[in-house]
Amino acid sequence: MQTYDVVIIGAGLAGLQCAKLLSRGGAKILLVDRKTDLTKGIHTTGIFVRKTLEDFDFPAGTLGKPVRNVTLYSPKLKSINLTSERDEFCVGKIALLYGSFLKDCLENGVEFSNGTHYVSAKVSGQKSETILKLEKNGKSFEVRTKALVGADGTNSRVAKDLKLDENREWIVGYEEVFHSNVFTSEPRLYCFLDAELAPGYLAWIADDGEEIHIGVGGYAASFNPREALKKFKVKVAEKIIDLSNAELAETRGGRIPVSGVLRSIANENGLLIGDAAGAVSPLTAGGLDPCLRLSAMAASVITERLQTDNPKILLNYSGELFRARFVSRLWMRRIIAMVSNQKLLELGFGFLRGKIGRKFASHVFFGRGSFPDVEIKINAKSNSLNASLLKN
Repeated sequence: MQTYDVVIIGAGLAGLQCAKLLSRGGAKILLVDRKTDLTKGIHTTGIFVRKTLEDFDFPAGTLGKPVRNVTLYSPKLKSINLTSERDEFCVGKIALLYGSFLKDCLENGVEFSNGTHYVSAKVSGQKSETILKLEKNGKSFEVRTKALVGADGTNSRVAKDLKLDENREWIVGYEEVFHSNVFTSEPRLYCFLDAELAPGYLAWIADDGEEIHIGVGGYAASFNPREALKKFKVKVAEKIIDLSNAELAETRGGRIPVSGVLRSIANENGLLIGDAAGAVSPLTAGGLDPCLRLSAMAASVITERLQTDNPKILLNYSGELFRARFVSRLWMRRIIAMVSNQKLLELGFGFLRGKIGRKFASHVFFGRGSFPDVEIKINAKSNSLNASLLKN
């Protein structure tokens, strides 16, 4: 049976980031993903906020043009235009980003097992190790690890097997991605409040002049995402964006947890990162910044666990560190979830058009407080294992 320092289940952004950082310290790592091609079946729109762009380096060519402009629409298509003096967003070219991160991992010695399904995990006779059952090409095999990392999404099977907290609330997003053949001088993010087309969340258009993302998101019990997207395109999107010369490239969709970082996300045998840990803003459902930060924190804690040979170190990785910072966002999530009436949304939009409301909207879209800063030991911009990653 092969033995690893770390086994990471899931090679999305969270799993790749964690593997990349851990590999710099020489850990023996197995990265597992059920997909044979990481560039297929992408779930995220890929919008990175300014805070992320300032704190993390991205490989050349993996980000679209910067976006400074946001237009917010009411159900009756009344609008508010918001403009920042700084570059606020970039839409990531996720397939290229995954490829670059995976290349770094492989060059640093990470073993990658694609087309591999996670079956189960159990604590071995030595309680500091976990035995995993995996399956590839119809054949089962087992591996042993000191630390198991669940980066396997909203409905995490690793969370179940490690008896950690699980996501209980989520929305569903679905979008179409087009290659744009029309020059856009002013990249813009369009957001639409609509209780019928996007109950509990938003419909959106992200146009950076290279790609156009058109999507809807909401509570699954209240709408059909595919049908809602069709209606949204006919009712709204095609009146705002010219798709006549655009080429449909792919569709994306999936669950997005919206209850904040879970409380119990680690024990002595492993931990959770990314969507599996609920690392998504409850208000905006933005998950890429939390994903990178929490993965970096996890890598730091795991590194210390391996260096000290003390599995209890993993218990320092706790969702309680973040829950207090999400109280206001969780309350706002509750309010949004309850609004199922277009008239109420329209009324609320009237508030946003006022001076105070406009300031609030600007803070939501342009503020730098999307996810709490955490002090960690692995620097995302260097190979140092003893530097602070984030600014206080």
